[in-house]
Amino acid sequence: MGKENYFTRDNIHKKARKFLQEIKSIYDLPRLDFDVNAAALLIIDMQRYFLDKSSHAFLPSSPAIIPKIKKLISFFHFKKRPVIYTQHINTVKNAGMLREWWDEIITTNNKYYKLNKKLYAPGAPVVIKTQYDAFYRTNLKKILIKNKIKQVVITGVMTNLCCETTARSAFVQGFRVFFVVDGTCTQNEMMHRATLINLAYGFAIPVLTKEIIKSG
Repeated sequence: MGKENYFTRDNIHKKARKFLQEIKSIYDLPRLDFDVNAAALLIIDMQRYFLDKSSHAFLPSSPAIIPKIKKLISFFHFKKRPVIYTQHINTVKNAGMLREWWDEIITTNNKYYKLNKKLYAPGAPVVIKTQYDAFYRTNLKKILIKNKIKQVVITGVMTNLCCETTARSAFVQGFRVFFVVDGTCTQNEMMHRATLINLAYGFAIPVLTKEIIKSG
């Protein structure tokens, strides 16, 4: 399957709620138990590479999740909780299998490598990553431990690659993971749903943006 505009600003609330209802019909999910005072917001790879319409890697559903992520940023800032960005940047040397798999890697020579200005809060920490996993050979875990973080809220792109891999890694390393259904996106609905179903089985609690804000 190719790219789909499965999330739009008009349908994202209804469709995300439908995804969540589907998961709840399959599994008995753990209680929400979200504690904003123990949480950090992770914004994964919201770079122009995925968000700019003139980029070949543009994700058609990405414009719909930006307002949701903005709401979460505002909420975390209001609560004086950490907001941490990741930015994927490769060199030929550190790309590893990514270069072989995709042929193309995101380097600083790519004009779309920078973070989206509409989302980045100046001064916020940016974790430079080279693989799908935001914990792999980065200082992300140190930042979380330093801030006494026990829970992470994951947003960004792509749902089934960097967001999913980071969610799994966070769980394995002892963090309680909340995966934002309407704050992540990928190329098409099938991939998005597959990630949600897989993560909800044993790694992360799927949530809506409004649930995080209301529970905090």
